[in-house]
Amino acid sequence: MRALASTAASVPITLFGLALVTFLIGRVVPIDPVLAIVGDRAPQDVVEQTRLELGLDQPLHIQFWKYLGQIASGDLGRSVMTSNPVTQDIARFFPATLELATVAIIVAVLVGVPLGVWAATRQGTWIDQGVRLFCLAGHSLPVFVLGLISLLLFYATLEIAPGPGRQGIYFEGMIDERTGILTLDTLLAGDIPAFRDALWHLAQPAGVLAFFSLAYIARMTRAFMLAELKSEYVTTARAKGLSRARIVWGHAFRNIAVPLVTVLAMTYAGLLEGAVLTETIFAWPGLGQYLTVSLLNADMNAVLGATLVVGLVYVALNLLADLLYRLLDPRVR
Repeated sequence: MRALASTAASVPITLFGLALVTFLIGRVVPIDPVLAIVGDRAPQDVVEQTRLELGLDQPLHIQFWKYLGQIASGDLGRSVMTSNPVTQDIARFFPATLELATVAIIVAVLVGVPLGVWAATRQGTWIDQGVRLFCLAGHSLPVFVLGLISLLLFYATLEIAPGPGRQGIYFEGMIDERTGILTLDTLLAGDIPAFRDALWHLAQPAGVLAFFSLAYIARMTRAFMLAELKSEYVTTARAKGLSRARIVWGHAFRNIAVPLVTVLAMTYAGLLEGAVLTETIFAWPGLGQYLTVSLLNADMNAVLGATLVVGLVYVALNLLADLLYRLLDPRVR
């Protein structure tokens, strides 16, 4: 209970620090939010009037407390680029990123974890060397390079994959967006051809992110498993005649589950906020692309709002990891 209370008490402090950092970013960057709204050629009196209306003439600490009040009420300002409330834009773009990152992390876990365990149980063999080389390649190649190679090979050369975008032109506007997650919406609508098209468009960007992520997950799983397989209790289990599968999955893997949860949670958070280049290359209308376009258009309300959401995702996944610790390891409880 004391640990839970400590974790709960740290959340408001973390959120306060996150709000402070995003506020300072908005004041430090060399972009004038007033000029972004009224334009560079606006008369000086219009610029000053807009500055007064936005409260930018007031001291920083007063601006910060007003900023906190806006965040608490769910008001992230209005986007200059779309003229919509930033919360509305984020609600529209974030499901696409969530869909992409979720599929990528599922594939990465299903492939990366067994691959890391397999390599650890065969340390020093050609299998281990091959897995390590695979992980090195996946972790060394930049995501944008993998994305461009994927498009060049499967779309432009072999012509077996769809082009950039989230769905084909034929299906655009035909599906009622209930959740914003296109594969789920097509299933809810009962449109199987649209579902196949959405899944086919999702395959390339999700595959690129999954390859990059599973290389890291496999490498960390291998490292955790190697440390456990050298433990005394594993030696004792082998002396008792237990099978390799029971030793590896029934004993060693259970002990690496706790540190592995942290790796998976942070990898998933990284996918939710780090898919900027992938979304740009594949024209995926997600939060990463929204953040990039907003930054290029000096739309600071949108940039700060998206940054704040990314920070909240990290905080939420950290809390989830802490809860999973207590479920997986009785010693933590």
